[in-house]
Amino acid sequence: MVATTTNGLKRIIIEPVTRVEGHGKVSILLDEKRQVQQARLHIVEFRGFERFIQGRPFWEVPVLVQRLCGICPVSHHLAAAKAMDRIVGGEKLTPTAEKMRRLMHYGQILQSHALHFFHLCSPDLLFGFDADVAIRNVIGVIAKHPDLAVQGVMLRKYGQEVIQRTAGKKIHGTGAIPGGINKNLSIAERDELLKDLDQMIEWARGALKIAKDYTVENLDQIKDFGSFESNHLSLIREDGAMDLYHGNLRAIDAQGEKIFDQVDYLNYLDYIAEEVRDWSYMKFPFIKPLGPEQGWFRVGPLARINTCDFIDTPEAEAARQEFMALTDNKPNNITMAYHWTRMIELLHSIEKIKDLLHDQDLQGEDLVVKGERRYEAVGLLEAPRGTLFHHYKVDEQGLVTMANLIVSTTCNNEPMNRAVQKVARDYLSGVEITEGLLNHVEVAIRAYDPCLSCATHALGRMPLVVEVLDHEGNLLDRKARGY
Repeated sequence: MVATTTNGLKRIIIEPVTRVEGHGKVSILLDEKRQVQQARLHIVEFRGFERFIQGRPFWEVPVLVQRLCGICPVSHHLAAAKAMDRIVGGEKLTPTAEKMRRLMHYGQILQSHALHFFHLCSPDLLFGFDADVAIRNVIGVIAKHPDLAVQGVMLRKYGQEVIQRTAGKKIHGTGAIPGGINKNLSIAERDELLKDLDQMIEWARGALKIAKDYTVENLDQIKDFGSFESNHLSLIREDGAMDLYHGNLRAIDAQGEKIFDQVDYLNYLDYIAEEVRDWSYMKFPFIKPLGPEQGWFRVGPLARINTCDFIDTPEAEAARQEFMALTDNKPNNITMAYHWTRMIELLHSIEKIKDLLHDQDLQGEDLVVKGERRYEAVGLLEAPRGTLFHHYKVDEQGLVTMANLIVSTTCNNEPMNRAVQKVARDYLSGVEITEGLLNHVEVAIRAYDPCLSCATHALGRMPLVVEVLDHEGNLLDRKARGY
């Protein structure tokens, strides 16, 4: 934490925000009565991928854009591949190609959700927001809850094994190509994955129970923690089911009323716009008809559970119904409920993996289709953190001339900032600032599992500084990390 004084206000800087993917900082301004006047999440990395890939051949893009991130490369790989499918006229994939891609995607959801729950957010849930920072980390989890630590590692490892067998590598694979895939799943690969499947299902059930029990048992304390009413957006299957790989866009308001429904994502620009603010490298998306003040929305596990009508796997659907009963089947706007919904999706992913591994289409040999060439295309899917937009234009030589990427964390930019502001005002106003209290702000950010490296890209070292100033701008407290 770093504290300085500017223009009569005390400024507290938290930098870097810890236990998230990527680099960011939080600034908090206090007046003379130590009341929080402003709190912001700043994304301090510089984004460049939309420029990097211009001039590259379109068939390279599904591999290139994975370098956005080492945590969720599959999401960018598949979103770009879906766009390039349209460029080559091959969006109607063969059954083998679509199911291989879906298997790859569910492996990605599984490994990413496991990483976040067990390694990044569990220290807060297991030890408390104010616990000693020396134990409030993954090392502390290993020491105090070794079984859980092992489960987290093994669940993530299993998801990465699924990715390796579908994409060719655990990180930055090449399995999806324009119009299809470049390999199927052999019987030997299938049997190797089936061997550990039952154990993964059991561990996923246990993780779901931890998240559910934490939410229910602490509901009075967390229901208002960084929470607020909001719109929600996700892809939805035509029958209203949650579909993490493909679908149409649905947006609902805080009461569950549909803002729009079954919108073809090729027309996303008619419904979604982005606002730029001078204090962040990350944009602020909003629903066009509502405008930037009222049109911001949440994405990710909480939004997906709120927007869908049902989940098409039995155990996850039972868990969804139990979750929705908490709010009488109205949208749940509790920020900390992201953890519960994330574990519902973890279980759903392993259920889908089980179904797919028993599907003989995965051994098919018809892998690629092509058709009429196009010069502009959009690819969307539900990444672990929410709806992911990839939009490209190519010229007659097949070179990329335009790229627009709206990543999940960008969609959650305004909600994260509102969560930061609410927690700061509720917990930091008029009190002596401690590391534990500052961690409350980070807990609210972690609920969204932000991937800041996806949303923007850094040049050089990005330290984190938190500063607390009084109304005269005098430095009351300052803490720094990463210097």
